[in-house]
Amino acid sequence: MSVTDRIAVTDPQSPGFIRFDPPLTLALVVSDVQPQPHEDDAGLIAALGEHGIHAQPRIWSDPAVDWAGHDALLVRSTWDYFQRYTEFLQWYQRIDALRCPIANPLPLLVWNSDKRYLLDLAAQGVAIVATVHARGGELDAALAPMQGEVVVKPSVSGGAWHTVRGRIGDAAFAQALAALPRELDYLVQPFLPQVVEDGEWSLLFFGGVYSHAVLKKPAQGDYRVQTYFGGSADLSEPPAPVLAAARRALDAVAAIGHRDHAYVRVDGVIVDGALRIMELEFIEPFLHLAAHPPAARAFAAQLAQRWSGLRESRASASAASPA
Repeated sequence: MSVTDRIAVTDPQSPGFIRFDPPLTLALVVSDVQPQPHEDDAGLIAALGEHGIHAQPRIWSDPAVDWAGHDALLVRSTWDYFQRYTEFLQWYQRIDALRCPIANPLPLLVWNSDKRYLLDLAAQGVAIVATVHARGGELDAALAPMQGEVVVKPSVSGGAWHTVRGRIGDAAFAQALAALPRELDYLVQPFLPQVVEDGEWSLLFFGGVYSHAVLKKPAQGDYRVQTYFGGSADLSEPPAPVLAAARRALDAVAAIGHRDHAYVRVDGVIVDGALRIMELEFIEPFLHLAAHPPAARAFAAQLAQRWSGLRESRASASAASPA
């Protein structure tokens, strides 16, 4: 599907509606942090059920899970992966060795797991928030020539984990920096007041097709837009240049070599009239499905289409295997 299209909802009564019988078994990949599907995914699970896709939560780090016993895997709320990164990459390798069908594809998930991918996007001409990479032991040297207010975050992170904001030269900021683990890699970015003043855009795409968007704003006195820090997210229609910039970012991902993705959230902030990309979330994004309920059915229809030939291909592979 082209990223120039707007996603459409499939009617369960239409002749082309895909329904698996017997049901397709789907491992909904979650974590110890969120062991049950998040309430925002309730509509997706129900919509998958209409397609005969039986989704069950499975904790990625649980050694007892028989991943090969599922028809497919969908990564949803692995919200502790950045704190257990080596273990998470080993899980990826295990899934790859088992040849389990997974959304999103594993090479894309690995690439997206380290936010240094922003520098890859910049090399493709994508307007990103200005970003400098520094190893933990080199962080002070990287900050020395800088001025003004900055945000420092691990390159593998989520939910503002080990993220600090402050002004270069400020004693409290220096103290916060000194407490950061030096074994991690970091990204340094300028603090953008536009996030507080105007908000941060999140645009949702399924199968490369635009679905909906929300405008996120931090709570009064904060700069973090996550809801657990008091932030808000309201369904909003993005200006045409914002949507175009998000699509250009996805074109760049394709040019890098990751052309196939079932879902992505594109986060960015408008600076001087243009969207600057802050993150592309291909791993475990909050999809804001409750804010736009038709998106759950559209996403489910896209997944059903993606896996429509799964059983036939597995049967062919089994028949071709030596006894």
